[in-house]
Amino acid sequence: MSSCQSRIYGSEFTREEIAEAVSQGRLLSMEIEFNQLCNFRCIYCYAMENHQRTQELSPDQFRDVIGQAHALGARKIIILGGEPMLYPHLMEMIAFIRGLGMEVELFTNGTGMTAEAARRLYAHGVRAVLKMNTFDESLQDTLSGRKGAYRQIREAFDNLRAAGYPSEECPMGVSSIICQQNIDELPKLWEWLRDQNILPYFEMITPQGGAQKHNMLDIDPRTAEEFFQRIAEIDRVKYNHHWEPKPPLVGGECLRHHFSCIVNSEGYVMPCVGVTIPLGNVREQKLADILRDSEVLQDLKDYRGMIKGPCSACHKLEECYGCRGTAYQMTGDYLASDPTCWKNLDSRDDIMFLPVDAERVVPHQPPVLMLDRLLEMKERASVSEMTVRADMIFVNAAGELEAAAYPEIVSQAIAAQEGFRKLGSPNPFQEGYLLGIRNFQVLGTARVGDSLLVAVHKAVRYGDFGIIHGEVRKGDEVIARGEIKVWQNEGQAA
Repeated sequence: MSSCQSRIYGSEFTREEIAEAVSQGRLLSMEIEFNQLCNFRCIYCYAMENHQRTQELSPDQFRDVIGQAHALGARKIIILGGEPMLYPHLMEMIAFIRGLGMEVELFTNGTGMTAEAARRLYAHGVRAVLKMNTFDESLQDTLSGRKGAYRQIREAFDNLRAAGYPSEECPMGVSSIICQQNIDELPKLWEWLRDQNILPYFEMITPQGGAQKHNMLDIDPRTAEEFFQRIAEIDRVKYNHHWEPKPPLVGGECLRHHFSCIVNSEGYVMPCVGVTIPLGNVREQKLADILRDSEVLQDLKDYRGMIKGPCSACHKLEECYGCRGTAYQMTGDYLASDPTCWKNLDSRDDIMFLPVDAERVVPHQPPVLMLDRLLEMKERASVSEMTVRADMIFVNAAGELEAAAYPEIVSQAIAAQEGFRKLGSPNPFQEGYLLGIRNFQVLGTARVGDSLLVAVHKAVRYGDFGIIHGEVRKGDEVIARGEIKVWQNEGQAA
């Protein structure tokens, strides 16, 4: 019996190595986007707009962050895009990465994959992954948003094969999305790739960017389950590979947030391309500091105690947490259960979606409770909303919010943020106290009936003590801002 370990994301690392990376705050791999420029307009792409040139990091800045990742233990760099082959410094970056002793995996649509380019990649020992979704020329062109895409991909495929791919030293993969239009032929594509010793990277579409505008691509969870089961049977019977189906990767699993992250072309660090929450920017902070201080990454690493809803009770929780990108894009919560997992079909009503009523995440009750809803969760930050009501304790006879209300509003907003974040934990409601107010300014007036947005951010944290920056807006007008000092019982040392 054999398993399909080579398809599990991060399977080149042992579970012991991953656990050690988690405990020490280290990396084992890092994804990087050198550019966002792309000549395809794939209708399912996660990019919100057509790829174009942005304020990219300089080559020296890219080398610096790659060096930082190496110092943190990274043994592999995964190059995404945009289209990496359009990046003018690609080969020198690959040479730099290999010079540090790290592996390189390159995802490409085949642009510029001439015979010479393929030979250079092979000489550098790069694992090449070609994006190809179908044998149908018309469908491939449609999915790629570009006439001639199919022929370009096939030419690149032939050039990679001629250069020596795949080999033991230089594996090759083909990356395919699963959609209504290609799902019937994907089993044939899977076998075709297996027969050539090419790794099939089949993955469900994350509902973001172009995929949100083209829901005709969607497959329902039951259809996805049947497809995964069919591929598992093919692998078991024909190739002696044994694995249990679970989304979002066919023949694999994704726990990448335990040991990886992505740095995009502008220097923003994010958990992955699906969890689009900026954790910081390498132009302003060291990579180690960004990863160490990120509550989002801490929560994802502690997902067994933090994940919410039916996923928290799944018997596969030790090795699977669904697709965090899908969960975040669909619910607004990176710790929500994956709504597309077929195991959650009968319990989707138990999955919480943002916005969420403040009463569910704040221990206060009206008229003391002032917030209405928590709208958005970010890195150490959130946005809530409220409507000023006449029965609120800080509303005066003239129907105006008194100045003393604003620190309390900010205090409740941070309570909502932490209450929602901890909903999956054994003790979701934390003890907390407002200890002080600093530099608080009241710049405008709010009256009964006014709708307000409250943005809060943990500026500083010392153990259970924190300094919270808050801002209250009425439309485009900032009517109050400042800082509060709070104590919240985290139940553990910082």
